[in-house]
Amino acid sequence: MKRFSIYVLLITLVCMMFSFSTAFAESISVARQKAEIDKLHNETLERLYEKYPAARRVLRECYAYATLSNSGTKVLFVGSSHGRGIAINRQTGERVYLKMKEVSAGIGLGAKEYDLVFVLENKDAWDSFIVGKTRFGGSAEASANDGRNGGTVEGADIAARGVWVYQMTKKGLTLEASLKGTKIFKDKKLNK
Repeated sequence: MKRFSIYVLLITLVCMMFSFSTAFAESISVARQKAEIDKLHNETLERLYEKYPAARRVLRECYAYATLSNSGTKVLFVGSSHGRGIAINRQTGERVYLKMKEVSAGIGLGAKEYDLVFVLENKDAWDSFIVGKTRFGGSAEASANDGRNGGTVEGADIAARGVWVYQMTKKGLTLEASLKGTKIFKDKKLNK
């Protein structure tokens, strides 16, 4: 009986150590993923400011903004993209890690890597965006009004009500005419 108790205790200790090491490894993995997304975020902002210097003011004055780094492919009639990023609420300081999935139907061919920077105008736009309720249209306008001064936000397109977007291609080329379904949502694993 005593020997059985010792075995049970040893097995329990081994299981506890395994669980702890798994949780520890997952926390390192989460920390590593967050650090990688933060690095992509900073690189995206550097490219944005280089291409559109006025964007620095826009992001400084907006309610919130998000960056997503994406890659996508299009072959004949089907295409898809996926990405990850972070949304930052400038009013509250909240940081939300995001995922993006996009499916497209239409004719096309190619592959590309690109960054998206979303400018969120107000609390309603923020709330809808981070819970995945924002719906993006099939086409965008050439420029977006800043809502304050009657001017335009150079290089940004209107993506949805209260949401503007800058898109910058990093690598690749696609030729396409398609309808797209884009879904941006919280990364549950990174936002625990």
